[in-house]
Amino acid sequence: MSEEAGDLERFRSTIASWIHEALPEDLRNQPRTEDSICWGGKRWQFRSESQRHWLERCAERGFTAPRWPEQYGGAGFTRAQEKVFREELARAGAPTPLESFGLWMLGPALLAFGSEAQKAHYLPQITRGEIRWCQGYSEPGAGSDLANVQTRAEDRGDHWLVNGQKIWTSYADKADWIFALVRTDREAPKHKGISFLLIDMESEGVTTRPIRLISGKSPFCETFFDNVKVPKVDAIGLGRVVGEVNRGWDVAKHLLTHEREMIGGGARGLLGGRSLGDFLGSLDEGILDDPALRAEAMEVEIDTLATALTLERYKDMSESGQGAGHASAMLKYMGTELNKRRYELLMSATGSDGAEWDGPHGGLAAEWLRTKANSIEGGTSEIMLDILSKRVLGLPSA
Repeated sequence: MSEEAGDLERFRSTIASWIHEALPEDLRNQPRTEDSICWGGKRWQFRSESQRHWLERCAERGFTAPRWPEQYGGAGFTRAQEKVFREELARAGAPTPLESFGLWMLGPALLAFGSEAQKAHYLPQITRGEIRWCQGYSEPGAGSDLANVQTRAEDRGDHWLVNGQKIWTSYADKADWIFALVRTDREAPKHKGISFLLIDMESEGVTTRPIRLISGKSPFCETFFDNVKVPKVDAIGLGRVVGEVNRGWDVAKHLLTHEREMIGGGARGLLGGRSLGDFLGSLDEGILDDPALRAEAMEVEIDTLATALTLERYKDMSESGQGAGHASAMLKYMGTELNKRRYELLMSATGSDGAEWDGPHGGLAAEWLRTKANSIEGGTSEIMLDILSKRVLGLPSA
């Protein structure tokens, strides 16, 4: 065994021992549902003292953002150490201590483009679950064509005056802050006059309205800005623009790669965290005797493993400074289309029982309907294929 491998095994033993000691017993091997997720934030109500304890123990060690530098609330892990940590969490049946758009999207953008003061202030709050962020990108007239954003921020000397509307703003009604794309130069070409602005959701003039989907519920909201005053520099000396004014598209593109990887990687879940095989095995005896169904299920499972390995490969590329770049569109497309296939298979296997809202497979129909949004949110599948054809394969425009 090499010295590096030996160090990693010692690290694994240390991490496994820590998880065994720190993880509350009642959180082990619990089904992953919307109610079991810890989102954090000022208004967050912990589901149990065990959930609070687990977040606090992980946050104090930097384990909510294991790859982030220690000075910003992370653990400073290498990519190999992060893999081991995730593996040991899974082995112990431990839930993710914190899920957050701050961890998945804003944090990486701040690390790449934020000022030292912004990083030192916001990142530790994110890792401790003290602040919950939402994303203000899409608008009624700027979805796939994101650079067409019309929400404007007018320069009023010591502050920006923001007016406009965002849509499909996930969890906006529960968020503390929003990171938003706003137009700060209406005369510039559309990619050039955009800034990346941080806005307190409690600011006067910010309102939200939930959007109910066909599944019966939804994380999505409309968000409205009506003469919202955003200080250029706030009371504690922090600038509210990330990166340069009118160069927000650079920040937006960087963040989008992380969003697409997150959506593609997160689309592997199933009811309560069960695998496809476990779910099918729980159905009526003999369901897997159908050779066509069995073959389709194996194909989905193989594609799931291949997608997971591809995602890991691109994460390893990031370790060497390459990043996923435009290939993040491939990860997003693969993951979301695969999740839709998975639920189509389940609906076929359960028949009329699966279609019943409160039947023996209660929740399946709603989950199936929810997957229809997978190939829209974060960029439609058609847009992802267009990016791949032009930016990765180099094919000419039609």
